[in-house]
Amino acid sequence: MPIELPDAPRINPSILAADFVNMQAELARIASADFAHVDVMDNHFVPNLTFGPQMVERIQATSPIPLDVHLMITDPDRWAPGYAEIGAASVTFHLEAAAEPVALARRLRGIGARAGVAIKPETPGESLYDILDEFDQILVMTVEPGFGGQGFRSDTMPKLRALVQEAARRGSDVWFQVDGGISDRTIAEAAEAGADTFVAGSAVYGADDVEAAVTRLRDLARAASLDE
Repeated sequence: MPIELPDAPRINPSILAADFVNMQAELARIASADFAHVDVMDNHFVPNLTFGPQMVERIQATSPIPLDVHLMITDPDRWAPGYAEIGAASVTFHLEAAAEPVALARRLRGIGARAGVAIKPETPGESLYDILDEFDQILVMTVEPGFGGQGFRSDTMPKLRALVQEAARRGSDVWFQVDGGISDRTIAEAAEAGADTFVAGSAVYGADDVEAAVTRLRDLARAASLDE
């Protein structure tokens, strides 16, 4: 059954910053957020190892909010559809890893998931211009993928802004997500550049009051987007 899509700005806490031993309780803490962001890493595409399909399936079964799965893996053409079949609301794969990104996006949509594509900080945004309409979400990485806790890279903002402008020119309603170093100090800069969906890890899970942190990030993003 299709989920009701939340309005922008959307805050997607990264469970990479959660306590893995108490995952069900950690998911309950972010019930006021829009999606739970699940980073799947294979220790090959990126030098880190996190969850596999079995763990994500369990997270899906216990999460109070939909899953936004970010695949940092090789051969997503083979593995990404399985995450859609588990029930993830959104599945994002890396352009740099996909052999046939358009065909994969169409397959994900056919299963019922939103199809997202991610690009690393050094990947040109122009590589997505001609295929923007094939995706529901574009993820512009604001750190090098693979590890949490990195500093936000402002040098990715011109690329994001150009992608947003290209989508507007084409009349596309694709979402623009940013991931990496998002906090109270950086979220406004990303929102001003056109991001409408924000992945935050330590800024949420490191807060004394997680619900208040989600609300504050959402309010800061909304204020910055209105100013723009």
